[in-house]
Amino acid sequence: MPAQLVGLNPHYKLIAGKSYVQSKNYYLLTLLETLPDVKTLVQTDSVFAQLSVSKTEGLIQALKGCGRDPFCYTEKIKFSQDEIKLISERLRVLYRKDNPLGKLVNNHLIPSGTYILFQNLAPEEMLVKAWEQDAAGINFAIGVYAEGKKPNYPRIDSISLDRKDSNNYAGLLYNTVSLLKVETGIQSLFFEVPMHGALYFIEMNERDQAADFEPMMEGVNKAAFNRIKTINWKAYKYSVIEIPGAGPDDPSVALSAEGMLRCRLAAIQYHQGAAPFIVTSGGKVHPYKTKFCEAIEMKKFLMEKLSIPENAIIIDPHARHTTTNMRNTVRLIYRMGIPFDKPGITCTTRGQSTMISNTLISRCLKELNEAPYKNGVRLSETEVEFYPLKEALHIFPFEPLDP
Repeated sequence: MPAQLVGLNPHYKLIAGKSYVQSKNYYLLTLLETLPDVKTLVQTDSVFAQLSVSKTEGLIQALKGCGRDPFCYTEKIKFSQDEIKLISERLRVLYRKDNPLGKLVNNHLIPSGTYILFQNLAPEEMLVKAWEQDAAGINFAIGVYAEGKKPNYPRIDSISLDRKDSNNYAGLLYNTVSLLKVETGIQSLFFEVPMHGALYFIEMNERDQAADFEPMMEGVNKAAFNRIKTINWKAYKYSVIEIPGAGPDDPSVALSAEGMLRCRLAAIQYHQGAAPFIVTSGGKVHPYKTKFCEAIEMKKFLMEKLSIPENAIIIDPHARHTTTNMRNTVRLIYRMGIPFDKPGITCTTRGQSTMISNTLISRCLKELNEAPYKNGVRLSETEVEFYPLKEALHIFPFEPLDP
């Protein structure tokens, strides 16, 4: 195992929980809800139990008193900063190396890599940081998809619910709070009211793309996944050829002209034997709320027009920006068991290739708080080497469509 992967377990299987949208965004909370011993500890703790009651009582107060004020409802759903701090302090008190929380960190948080940016902290602090990230991510999703705050990329990811009619919109929030009260109740875990609220609003905005095509290794990527174990990696200089997506401007167009060109460039590299796999990367991005998935449409083009076999194509149907094209490709390399110490190449048109080799890493640090790769040699105007980095595994719930 390469030195940079110490602490990770490449065979760790991520737990899907009740939904992929939930587990991909809020993995710690999914573990608290799913692992029986941890769930029992959380349910029976007096502080957490009282907080759960308090959140439910807040919903009842909202139904009685918020009237036509939409923000009154959302404030009762979200975590307050005092609540986040209280939970952080309680997790520190409850944590023991040999109790369920200690085992959660040792058996799940560390080997999964899902909170790898916190992995150099003491175990109890890693747990707390994971909690605080999940809580902040929930509040962010409610802020964007219930309150209409700007997401990181407003042109493609903003709220779609109609807030112009304040009376009708307040009525929608009233009904959402009413549903939360019924479904969570006073026996819920302390985080379930805010978490389910965030998930409801993501769903109502038709923004649950994080779950698209999952589980991919049992479906859209199954043919490629099964072929990985047969590859003689010494016969290839690179692990994968990655194609970043390029969405069209017309909602009736499935694949843009730029996307076709990028596919043709990648096919040349594949047929020359540069790597055994092509990764098509891009979700349902452009134009706003398109029904076409860039990765799927590029895969179709590669197979139908360029004679690339299905078992040579891995899709990433979630990325929404060039930053996450790179990050998600690295994640797929790791999760699918492709050699992590072997470089890949990106294959794209000149402008984007130049950006990937020159400025994208600094953009990743700014927008994702991580650098998921490091650059290798610039091979041509359209190809550049990249080396995967473990930081790509860290969850980023402030992009809830592709965390």
